[in-house]
Amino acid sequence: MSSDFGFARTPRVVDVSRRSVLGGMGIFVGLILAVVLLWASVAYVPAGHVGVLTFFGKVTGEVLPEGTHFVNPFKINNKLSVRTQEIKEQASVPSNEGLIMTMDTSLLFRLDPSKAPDVYRTIGPRYIDVVVEPNLRSAVREATSSHTANALYSGEREKVAAEIASNLNRELSKRGVIIESILLRDIQLPHALKASIEAKQQAEQESLAMSFRLQKEKQEAERKRIEAQGIRDFQQIVSQGISPALLEWKGIEATETLAKSPNTKVVVIGNQKNGLPLILGQ
Repeated sequence: MSSDFGFARTPRVVDVSRRSVLGGMGIFVGLILAVVLLWASVAYVPAGHVGVLTFFGKVTGEVLPEGTHFVNPFKINNKLSVRTQEIKEQASVPSNEGLIMTMDTSLLFRLDPSKAPDVYRTIGPRYIDVVVEPNLRSAVREATSSHTANALYSGEREKVAAEIASNLNRELSKRGVIIESILLRDIQLPHALKASIEAKQQAEQESLAMSFRLQKEKQEAERKRIEAQGIRDFQQIVSQGISPALLEWKGIEATETLAKSPNTKVVVIGNQKNGLPLILGQ
């Protein structure tokens, strides 16, 4: 009896062991899947970026701001930078006269966060190479072709930069790209043309300096003329007010003053010119 009972219980023990092992494996696999799903549900967007979600390759239109978010684990988070970026472009561009110049340009721009899904859908993450750089080259050429080389080299850089920015805004704003500024860092002309422009500018500066000196001399001559006229007018007024009687009276006053002086002197009486004494030996 005992041996029969022993043979009858052995399969039950094995079956219970298998079930426990399978149950433990199932729990372990379930935990792994739960961790994987939880990890896939977390979407992290770094600072200065936005996240564009796609569901099985389709752009959902959702935009995630920077930070950590919980999303559908089957959605993929595609990060796009919305920081200010710079493109440096060196290109050979024509002037109004058909001369070829080398221009160094810097473009500062950023992506519009609200249009990030459209940019990702219609252009893709390489939107800078696809639309920004080609439009920058085209805008630079269009702006420089309407100005002379002399104007570009001397005083119209800000005007050209404004035209480039206007052209880029017209083309890229509808694509979700915001233009911040255009910087014309350097314009290199052919050596002969550059020397000619510099010589012309130097001659203009010298001409302005000469005009300034001539203007200054004219002002000085006018000042002297006014001063001389004032002296002449003064002399005329004074001469009209002086009479022989006044001169004799002033002479009498001076004689009295000198006569009262304690200094040694010789007084000669009988001066025939004006009747006043002649005083010598002061």
